[in-house]
Amino acid sequence: MTLSLAQMSEAARALGAPLYADLAGDIDISFEFFPPKTEAMEATLWSSIETLEPLQPRFVSVTYGAGGSTRERTHNTVARLVRETSLTPAAHLTCVDASRDEIDEVARDYWAAGVRHIVALRGDPSVPGQPFSARADGYASAAELVAGLRKVGDFDISVAAYPEAHPEAASLATDIDHLKRKLDAGSHRAITQFFFEPDTFFRFRDAAVAAGVTAEIVPGILPVSNFAQTLKMATMCKTAIPGWMERLFVGLEDKPAARQLVAATVAAELCRRLYAGGVRQFHFYTLNRAELAYAICHLLGVRPQAGNLQEKAA
Repeated sequence: MTLSLAQMSEAARALGAPLYADLAGDIDISFEFFPPKTEAMEATLWSSIETLEPLQPRFVSVTYGAGGSTRERTHNTVARLVRETSLTPAAHLTCVDASRDEIDEVARDYWAAGVRHIVALRGDPSVPGQPFSARADGYASAAELVAGLRKVGDFDISVAAYPEAHPEAASLATDIDHLKRKLDAGSHRAITQFFFEPDTFFRFRDAAVAAGVTAEIVPGILPVSNFAQTLKMATMCKTAIPGWMERLFVGLEDKPAARQLVAATVAAELCRRLYAGGVRQFHFYTLNRAELAYAICHLLGVRPQAGNLQEKAA
């Protein structure tokens, strides 16, 4: 990747000054949540939403379980976001175990609830470890789903991207070709799977641009609040975890406060290095907890905009 003069200046600043000194806060942020299963989890989720709302993310996404297993809970969470907050919700929607008519109905229900942003995904099979098999009357891919959603309503549509290639892809090049089909079908941006080295993102972004991708590619950031859980997720999606990062979490299994500090430091450094390379959009996988995402955004110069929230409420 060839850095512009402004990016070279920013890179020099990042190396020659305190990493987080007086950053401009000139970034767009978004957050991902998942629908809660219990009353306690619901309390945690809405406490996190209350904490993060003043940062004015451009949207917050709510996941959709394999095979539509969280359909009702996802819809309830998204509808409550519309009713009770100033946030722009983005509802996940997948192709798994549903007909085109059923999926279109879900999309129309979201539209009726005031939702205008969809994260369109093929989705994981409802039986873990089994290959994806499209229904004869269903959408066969995320690209088909995007095209179908465009017929339902004028949605703002995000899709997924995989800096280390989707686990089922033959190669990174073929995966980028598939990403381009999703974007060409009518989606507006791609949000990446989480990764842990900035060069992983930069190489992918450069390859995508070289292949003709012009839409924004937003890096997905996963702060590692629980290393064992992260390792499990990374193994499933074939995301590389650097050895140095694994070693940082050794011995912190029963020290949650120290683990939080290390997690915030690692994720913030990743974001700072991405920022130095010109990235100005970040999507945080919160796991329904606010502390790490809030701290990282603060370090990147994002501050609460209480006045604007009060204006919206009025």
